Amino acid sequence: MTVYGFHASHEQVPPTDLLAAVVRAEQAGFTAAMCSDHFSPWSRRQGESGFAWSWLGAALQATGLSFGVVNAPGQRYHPAIIAQAIGTLGSMYPGRFWAALGTGEASNEHITGGGWPRKDKRNKRLGESVEVIRKLLQGEEVSHDGLVTVDRARLWTRPAEPPALLGAAVSPETAGWCASWADGLITVAAEEDRLRRIISAYKDNGGRGKVCLQVHLSYAADEDTALELAHEQWRTNVFAPPFCWDTETVEAFDQAAEYLPPEAMHQAVRISADPARHTEWLDRYAGLGFDAIYLHHVGQEQSEFIDVFGDKVLPQLEVTRP
Repeated sequence: MTVYGFHASHEQVPPTDLLAAVVRAEQAGFTAAMCSDHFSPWSRRQGESGFAWSWLGAALQATGLSFGVVNAPGQRYHPAIIAQAIGTLGSMYPGRFWAALGTGEASNEHITGGGWPRKDKRNKRLGESVEVIRKLLQGEEVSHDGLVTVDRARLWTRPAEPPALLGAAVSPETAGWCASWADGLITVAAEEDRLRRIISAYKDNGGRGKVCLQVHLSYAADEDTALELAHEQWRTNVFAPPFCWDTETVEAFDQAAEYLPPEAMHQAVRISADPARHTEWLDRYAGLGFDAIYLHHVGQEQSEFIDVFGDKVLPQLEVTRP
């Protein structure tokens, strides 16, 4: 049985509105949620970037949903601080919180002024950060000298059971590496064959825990509006790595996407005015073996999407509580 969750996009929606949306999503039948963790949006048109960790405390209190967040420890965030944040939420809301850890994007991390490392160095830094976070959540005092530095850190507030630490991967190679340390995996919708290879790379290398998928979609009452929404809000998000990893400013993303035609959005976003079509897409993703699928409607206004999917899409899927 696949869990269907709501994705809260901090880059697009003010935090107060996003909190109202996730409450509405629970009422509509979504059984889980996750959110992004950005310092910067991908475009001036998106225009938001609330602090995820403040919002998560409010969202966990306002709902009964399980929540996850995708985070990049090591540059913008010191791993000991992320361990403290994870430990506090895990202590307050036992069994309802997880964090997915990845190497991040320059658009968020460059603000520290420390330069943007090569991908191999970012992977190594993430590995060190995961080791630090795990030890702290297990109650150890940690000192570490490497790409991250820790001096005699200890968490005094911890949950009885540490929250799951998932790996974030968009390639089979990274998924296979995540299998060596992660409690689960999360990836982003792509061609079905690529998703199969990502799942296989994770599981064939000993990966354990749940395998999750984030799906970008655009719904409106008519096809033209659904396409316009996707193009207006998400056209800066169609670029493959390393461009999306290494580009630093919203101005650069906007310039790169200036002449992108609306039709190109179908490569990155599931776009349709037909709820049955969305149901078919989601059912196919579930059939690949994903344990949880998080739906991100790329428009800024979330109410219509939530209501229509709660009424016409979720009831057609095998929905279960986590």
